Amino acid sequence: MNAPADLGSGIGASVRRKEDYRLLTGEGMYTDDVRMAGLTYAYFLRSPHAHANIVRIGKTEALKAPGVLAIFTGEDLAADKVGGLPCGWLITDVNGKPMNEPPHPALAQGKVRHVGDQVAVIIAETWLQARDAAELVEVDYDVLPAVVGGTDALKPDAPQVHDGAPGNKCYTWSIGDKSAVDAAFAQAHHVTKLNLLNNRLVPNAIEPRAALASYSRADDSYTLYVTSQNPHVARLLLTAFVLGLPEHKVRVIAPDVGGGFGSKIFLYAEEAVLTWASKKVNRPIRWTSDRSEAFLTDAHGRDHATVAELAADKDGKFLAMRVHTVANLGAYLSTFASSVPTILYATLLAGQYTTPVIYCEVDGVFTNTVPVDAYRGAGRPEASYVVERLVSALAREMNIDQAEIRRRNFVRAFPYQTPVALQYDIGDFDATLDGALELADVAGFPARRAEAEQRGKRRGLGFSTYIEACGLAPSNIAGALGARAGLFEVGEVRVHPTGSVSVFTGSHSHGQGHETTFAQIVAARLGMDVDNVAIVHGDTGRVPFGMGTYGSRSLSVGGSAIMKALDKIEAKGKKIAAHLLEAADSDIEFKDGKFTVAGTDKSVPFGQVAFAAYVPHNYPLDKLEPGLNETAFYDPVNFTYPGGAHICEVEVDVETGVVKVVSMTAVDDFGTIINPMIVEGQVHGGLAQGIGQALLENCVYDQESGQLLTGSFMDYCMPRASDFPMFKVDNRVTPCTHNPLGAKGCGEAGAIGSPPAVINAVIDALAPLGVTHIDMPASPERVWRAIQSAKKSA
Repeated sequence: MNAPADLGSGIGASVRRKEDYRLLTGEGMYTDDVRMAGLTYAYFLRSPHAHANIVRIGKTEALKAPGVLAIFTGEDLAADKVGGLPCGWLITDVNGKPMNEPPHPALAQGKVRHVGDQVAVIIAETWLQARDAAELVEVDYDVLPAVVGGTDALKPDAPQVHDGAPGNKCYTWSIGDKSAVDAAFAQAHHVTKLNLLNNRLVPNAIEPRAALASYSRADDSYTLYVTSQNPHVARLLLTAFVLGLPEHKVRVIAPDVGGGFGSKIFLYAEEAVLTWASKKVNRPIRWTSDRSEAFLTDAHGRDHATVAELAADKDGKFLAMRVHTVANLGAYLSTFASSVPTILYATLLAGQYTTPVIYCEVDGVFTNTVPVDAYRGAGRPEASYVVERLVSALAREMNIDQAEIRRRNFVRAFPYQTPVALQYDIGDFDATLDGALELADVAGFPARRAEAEQRGKRRGLGFSTYIEACGLAPSNIAGALGARAGLFEVGEVRVHPTGSVSVFTGSHSHGQGHETTFAQIVAARLGMDVDNVAIVHGDTGRVPFGMGTYGSRSLSVGGSAIMKALDKIEAKGKKIAAHLLEAADSDIEFKDGKFTVAGTDKSVPFGQVAFAAYVPHNYPLDKLEPGLNETAFYDPVNFTYPGGAHICEVEVDVETGVVKVVSMTAVDDFGTIINPMIVEGQVHGGLAQGIGQALLENCVYDQESGQLLTGSFMDYCMPRASDFPMFKVDNRVTPCTHNPLGAKGCGEAGAIGSPPAVINAVIDALAPLGVTHIDMPASPERVWRAIQSAKKSA
């Protein structure tokens, strides 16, 4: 694992995660574990209808129920001028106008737009009392027709979800040169065309969402404990857009968080309502979602319907790509929903290839379903699925080997400017493909396929050579593209008098291992043991303003901010050491925890310099202030671009349609790797989620009523350990060229590269039977029906 030379000797070691002992022994502190005096409980009454006018809400009998303290509705919020939940990214339509952005009230006002929409909140002494009282709230609904499919929502006679979004259209957005693409297609030797569905997913983090809000009359302030991936962003949105409060009056704390996968990035209605209501009842209020609520209210992921075309010359060289996607945004715009199927999707359609021209058009549409937003990968999995399904299909149609078609089109000269805005700084796509081919033993596949056929099974091999963009940046460019927030990160390094260190980071850890990885960076740089470094995150009252964790940004952006702060620590340390050693600042070198006068054996350890900073005897106070505490903000100049090659081998039982993944290989390039064990764990998790989407998971609504049909684990099929083989993973390293760590990011790669690899493998297995297409998830029933349909056609 090669690292930039100045990072220190501890980089690349598989240090055990420091946080695991606390979490595995039950000593973690999650939002639901927080206790306060006078605690009350909230229960949200939710709409049983996908689309309906609210005619009347009767609270009289419910208010008389035992333990009930208050019941609030959308009218109460409106009376207090509580704002709606904001969207954090403005997309400009192809006609130059801003997207349609209908209100998103925290409690429904006049109409409900999906099953699970919040209608009222009941606050009582116990959760059971609040739940029982909810049954006494009388709501009269005028039920309206519903629409749940994205393409259905665009039909002229479709029910209208919002008056402010005619035709259910949020925007039509495009990128690329359409005329150049059309001209290239007209001259193409071969064109591959696919109709693709990217199935809707429910995130299902192991810890459900929760919130606890309290109000203090003493200083007119609020504290919100919440399951959030970015507490500072939550506070900004809550104060500036919803409640209209000064930021310093609201403290948001995200303690230990049990997984997020993107679903805990966003500001949700429950958090806003509890914060507002805590002042109304002058008591702390807790709400914890149950799993059924999670299915109905957590932001969903994916849900694209795409028509995609790839044009090539007679040698299989790509000439152009043309894509049209209908993105189902759900009933309301979630925090970053508008950017996921646009900025984070279409800009990745170049993949690892030198396709000269690309055009993509996206229709973002409203439906009577749960809002859709970022889910592990956020646009990048959807893009990779389009690209890699097209590439594999074209290779089959042109009778070109799957590895060869990719090699003929790989980017090899860097930096490389894609036709869809991004510029790749570095990569070695041949190296990751070659590594995957060897690790997957592709050369031995024909023999394994023949052996399977003797047993009546069909084996297939699927390829996916993906690229993703991580560490969304820079802020000024993102702002020009519609981002309503900065995309920097902050790091504060506080050196204590005895030489130990506390690091305050705006990134948030909810499974990624920041307490270990960030400590390794600091320990390696300062020449100390990782146990002497403490990482603090998740509390707006302790940590400077930062942007949180999402998009595989923590190490490349958050870690780089820490490195910048360490630069300042080292620079000041050299000045203190120069005074102690009676030398010039410019003559001081720092390495392995010691400050040394260059060319001599005169040195002082880091701990002595730290002590001198806080006990400044004989200290030049006129030139150097006491203390050793530095803060830095880092705003990247570009995305980082992890990439890799995933190869999946499946075996299909043609009698039952059951698909078994017998081998899954991933060779990735994440740049500098700080902790290989943590990286491998991240890849394993991503692969599990990607395979889950490809074969099992599918969020389904009834087309007529809009009821969620897969509202529990009885109907929504989550993958189990028995669904996976032992993964084969490896890395190749090309360090990122524009951040001090050389890191690219690893958290989402497994979920990005694996779905097309799995589906390509299924198609490869069934192609001899005449099956040329199948949508995710490739469930046994869907596979069996595809086989039967092919038999009939034959």
